[in-house]
Amino acid sequence: MSAGEAVPILVSTNSDDRVLVHSVLGQSLASDSSAEDISLVPEVAFEPTLDSPGINRESQPLLGGLDVSYNQFPDDPTFSDLVWQAEVAIDNGIFPERISQGSSGSYFVKNPTGKIIGVFKPKDEEPYGRLNPKWTKWMHKLCCPCCFGRSCLIPNQGYLSEAAANLVDAKLNLHIVPKTKVVKLVSETFNYPRIDRQKARMKRAIMEQFPNVGLRFNRIGLPPKIGSFQLFVDGYKDADYWLRRFEVEPLPTRMAQKFQLQFERLVVLDYIIRNTDRGNDNWLIKYDQPSIVSNNVNGITQMEATDTVDWNLVQLPEITIAAIDNGLAFPYKHPDSWRAYPYHWAWLPQAKVPFSRETRELVLPLLGDMNFVQDLCDDLHLLFKQDKGFDRGLFERQMSVMRGQILNLTQALKDGKSPVQLVQMPAVVVEKRVEKSQGQHTSRFLSFTQRFQDKSPFFSWC
Repeated sequence: MSAGEAVPILVSTNSDDRVLVHSVLGQSLASDSSAEDISLVPEVAFEPTLDSPGINRESQPLLGGLDVSYNQFPDDPTFSDLVWQAEVAIDNGIFPERISQGSSGSYFVKNPTGKIIGVFKPKDEEPYGRLNPKWTKWMHKLCCPCCFGRSCLIPNQGYLSEAAANLVDAKLNLHIVPKTKVVKLVSETFNYPRIDRQKARMKRAIMEQFPNVGLRFNRIGLPPKIGSFQLFVDGYKDADYWLRRFEVEPLPTRMAQKFQLQFERLVVLDYIIRNTDRGNDNWLIKYDQPSIVSNNVNGITQMEATDTVDWNLVQLPEITIAAIDNGLAFPYKHPDSWRAYPYHWAWLPQAKVPFSRETRELVLPLLGDMNFVQDLCDDLHLLFKQDKGFDRGLFERQMSVMRGQILNLTQALKDGKSPVQLVQMPAVVVEKRVEKSQGQHTSRFLSFTQRFQDKSPFFSWC
């Protein structure tokens, strides 16, 4: 059968009569030079949907098909509005742009004016996802299967890890992770299988030629993708850039103290979630230097503050940290095979300074409360169980590792240790068990068992 040959499609309508559509699909395939290697199209029967008669499907975007209630966050209307702006931009042809860096399919998402407002990471385009557009991981899996992936992590749950890191950050009031939630988006620029694009083109062609028939489709465009949506932060640069600058141009004492406090919050976050991928290229620093009045006299720049200067308009110095790329965290066991996946910030001079009083007062009252820790585990359970492949047993093992990390961190803060001393503590796992008490009335209670890791990875430095 040639690409331009008419293919009849039998379409079921609400009445008993039949509509024979001859040339729509043939013209659509002929317009595509490759014809996507289709040799045979079977008969397709389109059944009526369950939509109520009052719904106007014609006003819905062709790229849509999203559950309008999915991307709604009643407790965060600002975030809901931002995602809505992204959807409007996509419907108007302002598509997400794939990020060239990294080992997965991630995208800059824009608003209707073309401004970048977020980063979307689809689940099926993660480093080891089936639709990852970066060929490096495909080669890794093909040529080196023995070292494929991180054996301590649950595959293809990076999008949940991104959102969970933000949840932990918010519960501890660290405020270093840009707001991140799980959403569904659809865009032509995402990486889709060929068959999905073929079906979308066919349905769109039928919709244009026979609107009444097209309204019977459950979805016209491409299927939505689930993934993490993280707010884009402006003015930040890779930590490696500023750390090198600070070696040559040290920060003022006050700024160095503020940076130390921000750094300690990063340590607290990474240690609790056991981030296995924290290099100096995937956390960000924003340093706003103060604005100073300058005069150039005889070729010499003089800094002065005059009586006419409005000091309310002078920009005060500020330094902040943004912890991004948290998709390789929450392992279900401590690394124990080839690599240790260390925290690269442990080699920085700031890691040798004991935890400050401010950090201890911020997190110790929370981490020392077992009710808070259990509430945190419950909130994470609500988040992780969204995944279709959720496994309760593996999740409990993830929480056992996290509880062990919290136990070590709490002890290190009480003992006045430094971050580098913290990471040298033995790895601990705290397992939860449900016990039954024997007596007149049988009751259940939780018990926790602490054990140390008995196996170490082959390489401890990478």
